Amino acid sequence: MAGSLPPHIQSMLLPEAYPHPVDGVELRQTHISYLLFAGDFVYKVKKPLDLGFLNFTTLEQRQHFCQEEVRLNRRLCDRTYLGVVPISFDEGAARVDAGGEPFDYAVKMRRLPDEGMMTPLLERDGVSLEQVAGLARRIAGFHAATERSAEIDRLGGLETVTLNWRENFEQTESVIGRTIDRRQFDEIRAFVEKALELDADLFDLRVREGRVRDGHGDLRADAVCFEDDGVCIFDCIEFNERFRYSDVAADIAFLAMDLEERGRQDLSDELMSHYLGATLDATLPLLLPFYKCYRAYVRGKVDGFQLDQPEVAEAQQAQAAESARRYFALAHAYATQPAPRVLIVTAGVTGSGKSYLANALAARLGAFVLSSDVVRKRLLDIEPTERHIEPIDAGIYSPEVTERTYQALLDAARPWLERGKPVILDASYLERSRRDGARRLADETDARFLALECQASEAQIRERLSERQGEEGAVSDGRWAVYRAQQERRSPVDELPAGSHLAVDSSRPLVEQIDGVLAHLGLPRQ
Repeated sequence: MAGSLPPHIQSMLLPEAYPHPVDGVELRQTHISYLLFAGDFVYKVKKPLDLGFLNFTTLEQRQHFCQEEVRLNRRLCDRTYLGVVPISFDEGAARVDAGGEPFDYAVKMRRLPDEGMMTPLLERDGVSLEQVAGLARRIAGFHAATERSAEIDRLGGLETVTLNWRENFEQTESVIGRTIDRRQFDEIRAFVEKALELDADLFDLRVREGRVRDGHGDLRADAVCFEDDGVCIFDCIEFNERFRYSDVAADIAFLAMDLEERGRQDLSDELMSHYLGATLDATLPLLLPFYKCYRAYVRGKVDGFQLDQPEVAEAQQAQAAESARRYFALAHAYATQPAPRVLIVTAGVTGSGKSYLANALAARLGAFVLSSDVVRKRLLDIEPTERHIEPIDAGIYSPEVTERTYQALLDAARPWLERGKPVILDASYLERSRRDGARRLADETDARFLALECQASEAQIRERLSERQGEEGAVSDGRWAVYRAQQERRSPVDELPAGSHLAVDSSRPLVEQIDGVLAHLGLPRQ
C-alpha cells in the first residue's frame, strides 16, 4: 500500500518524523483523510480531493479546514483536539511540527483510549444502558445549546435537504448494479420525493420551532468514546456547512441508524427514548425514518467512493463495497417500512413506564408523540421541567386544568391523524371516559386505536419515583402520594376489544416491549 501513498504520508510512517517518542506508526484511511497513530497522538491529514461537496485541493484550503475541524470538535470533545501543526520537508524527509516551509497541515489530537471507543465496545456487547442514556443526554444538551441563526435556518431547511438528496442520487447513478440495485434506487427516490412534497410544511415547522442547528453532521458510533469523566464525541463535519447545519433529527438519526445497522435495535430504542425524554421534541419522530434513510444512503455512497481510489488497498475496497451494499439495503428498508394510521394512548399510574415506552415506540413508528405532563405545564406558561408539587387535585393538577390538558392532547393529535400519521399520547388515561374520548377521535380520523396499559410492581414504581426526585430535567411531578391516589380511582381497561388493548410489562427490556406492540399491530420489527 505504501507505494501508492503520497511521499509525505510515506515519510510520516517513520517514527523519526515526529517531535515526540514514537515506537511505531499505524496508518488508517477514510475516503478523505489519512490518520496516523503515533504514540500518544493522532495526526489527521486531509487528502487533496475535490469531491464537489468538499474541496481540499490547495494548501490554504487544507489549513483552513484543519483549523475548522479543531474549532468545531472542541464543542463536544474539547480536551482531545490539540491544534493544527505544519508538515514540512527536511533533507527529503517529512517532519511534523518542526518549522520550515509547510508542505501540508495535520490536525493533532490526543489519542483516545481504545477501551472506551464505542465501536469495539459494541462488538463485544460492552456498552451499558447507562452509557447510552448519558450519551443521549449529552447530545440533547449539545443540540439545545449549539448555534442557530437565520443562515443556519436557511441552509438547514427544505431547499438544502432537497439539494442533498439530489446530489446523493446523482453521485450514486454510477454504482447502480455494483452496490445498489435499480429497484432499491428507484424506490428510495420515490419515497424521498413523496416525503419532500407531502411533508414540506413539517420541514418548515421544524425550522420555525428552532430545531435546525449547527450540529455534528457525522454522529455515528465510530465518533464516540466513553471515558471515566464523561463521553467524547468527535470527528464532526467541518468541510461543508450544509451537511452540518441541519435539523437535529438528522443528527440523532445517524447514531440511531448506525446502532440498528450493527444489529443493536435495543440500544437505538434506549437512545431515542432518553433523547426524546430530554428534548420533549414531539415532531422529531415523524421525520426519523426519512433521516435514517438519508444517513444510511450517505454511508453507502461514501463507502462506495473508495472503490475508485487507487491508493486504497484492494482488500479495503472489497470491504467498502460490502459495507455500501448493507447501508443501501438498510436505506431501502427505511424507505419501504409501513407507516400505520394509528392512535396509541398509554394507560397507567405514575411510575409505570409510560413515557419510557412512548418515546421509544414513537421513534420506531415515526409517530407524533405528546406528553400530558408537557402539555399541562405549557398551557399555564410553565416550563415543563419546573417542578410543581401540589396537593392532589389542586393547583395545576385541578380537575379543570386536567380537563383542558386532555382536550389539548386530542386537539394536537387530530391534524396528524387526519394526514395519516401515527400518534402516541403519553398520559395516564386512567378513566374510561378519557379513553372513550381518544377512541372517538380515532374513529373520526379513520385511525386504528390502541391503549397500552403499562404495568409494574409496587416495588418497581417506588424505586422509579424515588430516582425521579433527583433527576435533573424531569417533567413529571409524580410521587408516591400521587400513585396511591391514582390506584384508588383508576377504572379497569375492560371496555376495549382485545385488538384495541394491550397490557405491557414495563419491567421487561424496552426492545421487547416495543416488539410486542408491533406484533400486536401486525407490523414487522423494523
